[in-house]
Amino acid sequence: MALSLDLQGKLALVTGATGDLGRVMARTLASAGADIVVHYHQNASKADELCAEINALGRRTMPISGDVGTREDVFSMRDAIRTELGDPQIIVANAVSQIFPWETVLDEELSDYEDQFRSCILQNVLLAKAFVPTMIESVYGRYIGINTECAMQLKPTQSAYAAAKRGMDGVLRVLAKEVGQHQITVNQVAPGYTISDRDREAGTEHNASYESTVPLARRGTDQEIANVVAFLASDLASYITGAYVPVCGGNVMATI
Repeated sequence: MALSLDLQGKLALVTGATGDLGRVMARTLASAGADIVVHYHQNASKADELCAEINALGRRTMPISGDVGTREDVFSMRDAIRTELGDPQIIVANAVSQIFPWETVLDEELSDYEDQFRSCILQNVLLAKAFVPTMIESVYGRYIGINTECAMQLKPTQSAYAAAKRGMDGVLRVLAKEVGQHQITVNQVAPGYTISDRDREAGTEHNASYESTVPLARRGTDQEIANVVAFLASDLASYITGAYVPVCGGNVMATI
């Protein structure tokens, strides 16, 4: 039997789709045949530009804005998507609020912990509440959360980000157990320090300090992350659920 990563007839929602990694994931899913909902928070022009690229591939698409940490916005997004394109079978929870520079536990503002809680944990709770019920009805679905190697590294100053991503991990592992009987898979992809177009434009693809800790001795690319997302979204991954998949060249290794 020939293997085929075919997402024809599927609709995917990618949150944070106008970001460096989100754009590549959206394009990759579209190139595999999926129609794409391009979520953004503020960058409407970048969302329109990405939708034009996806349309050029012959896919249906729509931009949609909203705060994914707010119930009203997420459910309004659901209703608008349903009206225009239908119900998504694939959710990629990629949006995240940036709080740089990170600080130590003693110095990090409490508001940063609250911000990360909403961005990482509440986003996934709300997306599940909004979109998983129709997956249950269809007895099919793919839910993919974008986590981080930092959730395993737990280095100094990572506390707000890593704590929120670990909370996200807990929510999604429980969700995987709760909805698996309906043939819905729930998985996480955990990138490392990834090369994006921003690095290519600035010539900053290499970072000797980081690369020295990576068994593959290089930084990964945005496309390599997107490839794993597309695989988990496909029927090739139909018997994988509850997984946290580091895509970081071995910089962190989930153990048995």
